[in-house]
Amino acid sequence: MTRTSLYSFVIGRRQALAVAIYVGVVIALLAISLFLIADLRDKVAELAAVQVRLAQLSDRSQQNSSASIGSNPGVNGSPFLEGQTITIAGAALQQRIQEAVAKADGALMSSQVDLEGPDVKNGFVGLTASMEVSQAAVQMIVYDIEAGMPYLFIDELSIQSPEIFGDSESGRTRMTIGVVGQWRSPE
Repeated sequence: MTRTSLYSFVIGRRQALAVAIYVGVVIALLAISLFLIADLRDKVAELAAVQVRLAQLSDRSQQNSSASIGSNPGVNGSPFLEGQTITIAGAALQQRIQEAVAKADGALMSSQVDLEGPDVKNGFVGLTASMEVSQAAVQMIVYDIEAGMPYLFIDELSIQSPEIFGDSESGRTRMTIGVVGQWRSPE
């Protein structure tokens, strides 16, 4: 091998090695770029999911705050039961209790309006209702009845826990409630 051919051979090897290193570095940078882009795409998707969840929680929070204040029938209305007669006021009371039970996904089994008690002459109308509701709905019904308008007061409350032992969270609770409201005759 002559000196020039040796020199050409070494230079050729160096150039080939340089090209190989260059191609390797480009491939490595391309792989790193693709990895970073995929990671960025995952982070954006995760951020979008968190924003959707935050919006759902925010909407639910606004609905709950407006539901506790604004969804009670007659919040801005009269504190007395509405109706031309005490019988109509009793029907309005019955409808109000039925709405509270339906809002809590309960089932109203029976209800009876009391128009012949000692307090009727003072304008008080009583109602006794039996219902089946979930245990979580008991508090919602009691709050709905006592927090809204017209002013209603729970006179009696009897709760029977579900008879299914070990499954108390999903069992239905039997509840009997006595509610009293005041009616004022229109003059």
